[in-house]
Amino acid sequence: MGLLDIILGRSRPVRPDLDQLFALPAAAITLQAGAGFAPTGLGSVCFASVEGGAFARLQRDVRELLDADTGRGGVPVEFSQDAYGYTWLLVRHPPDDIVSLVNDLHAVNTLLQDAGFGPQLLCSLTGFHAVEGQEGAEGEHRALALVYLYKRGTFYPFAPLPGRAEKRDSAVELQVRALLKDDLRIEPELERWFPVWGAPGLR
Repeated sequence: MGLLDIILGRSRPVRPDLDQLFALPAAAITLQAGAGFAPTGLGSVCFASVEGGAFARLQRDVRELLDADTGRGGVPVEFSQDAYGYTWLLVRHPPDDIVSLVNDLHAVNTLLQDAGFGPQLLCSLTGFHAVEGQEGAEGEHRALALVYLYKRGTFYPFAPLPGRAEKRDSAVELQVRALLKDDLRIEPELERWFPVWGAPGLR
């Protein structure tokens, strides 16, 4: 970083560090013990849309990759597109196997990066839900996501309020930030904690 950057308050982008994803299993243990949220077994990767033949090849390569990694055919992976035109890739695993889920998310991100789609990568999401006895009012379902920002190399929590259109539980998000500060590299700038309403993997 140059002197001019320091004076003007500018910083260089953090080099993507996908190995940060491997901290999620330990963070999941802390999260369940400290806040009552357990993994759902769902995770997703979001990237700017890839068109035409490149997208078809990408779908094939991802399925082949996950088949090879898990040694089982028909890996449950789904592609979808949101209202903003972003593509989501959803991976499913048993809730008690977050290690395999994280391995798949890491593998998919690495495949996209190595294939030249790094600039299109936006984030990865790992889903959690409130365990029994930790639901919201009147037993409402409470969901939480830990979101990894590819270009920042950081995580942040996203907790939509149950039964309310596009309202988030800021108190829970700040609680999770404090709880996981020693487990994950938490994004320090709150304005970068973008909402991911209706994202695949968040339920």
